Amino acid sequence: MLKLSFREKRMNKQLAACQSDLLATHYAEVENMYRQMRGWRHDYRNHIQVLKSYLAMGDVEAASDYLGALEADLNTVDLALKTGNKMTDIILNSKISLARSRKIQVTADAHVPVSLKTAEIDLCIIIGNLFDNAIEACMALPEKERMIRVYMEMKNTQLYISFTNSTALPKQRKTDGRFLSTKGRGRGYGLVRIDTIVEKYQGYISRNSEDGAFTTEILLPQ
Repeated sequence: MLKLSFREKRMNKQLAACQSDLLATHYAEVENMYRQMRGWRHDYRNHIQVLKSYLAMGDVEAASDYLGALEADLNTVDLALKTGNKMTDIILNSKISLARSRKIQVTADAHVPVSLKTAEIDLCIIIGNLFDNAIEACMALPEKERMIRVYMEMKNTQLYISFTNSTALPKQRKTDGRFLSTKGRGRGYGLVRIDTIVEKYQGYISRNSEDGAFTTEILLPQ
């Protein structure tokens, strides 16, 4: 049996901790989103009663204003994206909600099969890390320049994932065929986790850096 070096053991421990923190963050975001949805549904009857009262009094303007406020509130908790895959819906919508709360323009187009060979936890880690990195990069920019574009689709027997985000960084160069994390020493484990999972499924990953934009493309056999 192959023994791991001290450095490899420490790296694995750090990666495991990073993964645990990432999942905890994702679950907290999802729980918050569904708590809002449950709260809105709980108040549904009360909203109907208020609207009926306004209409009974003939105050159409007040009823209209109330409906407008309800629509704005509902838009903050509704699932903005329905991909066809429950796990993908959960993680994408929680991250889209987070990004938009930070004034980041998000464009997402995703169509994913109900059943995938890729484990849900692995898909969560990939999408979560890609989104977190994109959000962090955008936050260094003025609000009007913040942008994240997501595209997911089946290409024959492979799941294609593409993330593009705006960034304040100039075009980066690869070292030994890889982009190094710009987060500093002891950080950037998300990139390693993504690479490890893609390798696990014998998939393909490509990263492309241009002035003002960074793109990651992934293919996962299904």
